[in-house]
Amino acid sequence: MRTVRETSAGGLVVDGLDGPAAERCAALIGRTDRRGRLLWSLPKGHIEAGETAEQTAVREVAEETGINGRVVAELGSIDYWFVTEGRRVHKTVHHYLMRSLGGELSDADVEVTKVAWVPLSELDSRLAYADERRLAEVANRLIDRMENGRQ
Repeated sequence: MRTVRETSAGGLVVDGLDGPAAERCAALIGRTDRRGRLLWSLPKGHIEAGETAEQTAVREVAEETGINGRVVAELGSIDYWFVTEGRRVHKTVHHYLMRSLGGELSDADVEVTKVAWVPLSELDSRLAYADERRLAEVANRLIDRMENGRQ
């Protein structure tokens, strides 16, 4: 079986970064799996020729959620393997913390079933994948540090 590498980028785009912690929300995407379950995750997609990972993250967040964002910090990378169409894929996804700059929440992307603003305090129970829940924790710590730096 042939092995290929894929690299993607995405982001945790947050609305209300400068406001009260209880009002901060992240835009998540929901995709329906083969069993019909709605799985919530962070928006992400393939890096296109000539793009940096940060540029891809901004573009993919906008395409999949309708929200325009600006990268604030790097959150880390997720590495995993899967098999599809007779090949083994080693995928690396670079994630960024992003500030929402506006836009209209939209699930117009054909790959996305649903889009929602989710309170940061609910990310641990809403995100379907453990690696993304870990990145949400990293984001919360970064936001706390940013907030303490402003005081």
